[in-house]
Amino acid sequence: MDKGWMTNAVAITVIGVSYIAEGSASTALRSAGLFALSGAVTNQLAIHMLFEKVPFLYGSGIILDRFESIRIALKTLIMEQFFTPEKIESFVRSQERTIDLTPIIEQTDFTPAYNALVRSVMDSSLGGMIGMFGGEAIIGKLKEPFLEKIKTSTIEISQSESFINALNEHLHQGSGHLTDTIGEIVELRLAELTPTMIKEMLHALMKEHLGWLVVWGGVFGGAIGIVSSLVL
Repeated sequence: MDKGWMTNAVAITVIGVSYIAEGSASTALRSAGLFALSGAVTNQLAIHMLFEKVPFLYGSGIILDRFESIRIALKTLIMEQFFTPEKIESFVRSQERTIDLTPIIEQTDFTPAYNALVRSVMDSSLGGMIGMFGGEAIIGKLKEPFLEKIKTSTIEISQSESFINALNEHLHQGSGHLTDTIGEIVELRLAELTPTMIKEMLHALMKEHLGWLVVWGGVFGGAIGIVSSLVL
């Protein structure tokens, strides 16, 4: 059972018991039950009014009414807390020396580069001479050594100081554009949210804690009821 309805049930039970009890205990129990029920129901209604419009109750359905403001606030929160230019720049800086392109280069097929080399040689003035001695079949023996050499050379280039510095400089220059791109993605995603989706999302996030508001409303209401019965 929901925490709110359970609290209401307990309060109603206490009120029922008060009619069985006698003397000052009856009065105390009845006051405690009534105040607890009042506090719980009031908080329950207030929570309901956050998410749903209630006829004749001004201010109800505030989440639906303030949908656009909530959506803008969500974007501002996301961008200011997670994707500020400073934080993106800091992340890029922290990743500077961890960039290793070797695995990518190892998996890259350099055959198109070899084919381009063969075409260049065969189309050059040397093509006719090579054709007399077997043509591309002769050059084909160089394929594997060529591919291995170009792969090794590319890895050496990617690990050179000049290449790393150029790559890091490009990343730093692009961090501002990255912030704008992330902002656009966040905005597009939030634009897909409807008032109902916002309501359901916030309700799902807050449901557990909102339930405790009803419980504590009942507890404090009951305590006030007992104090009131003793004072009066």
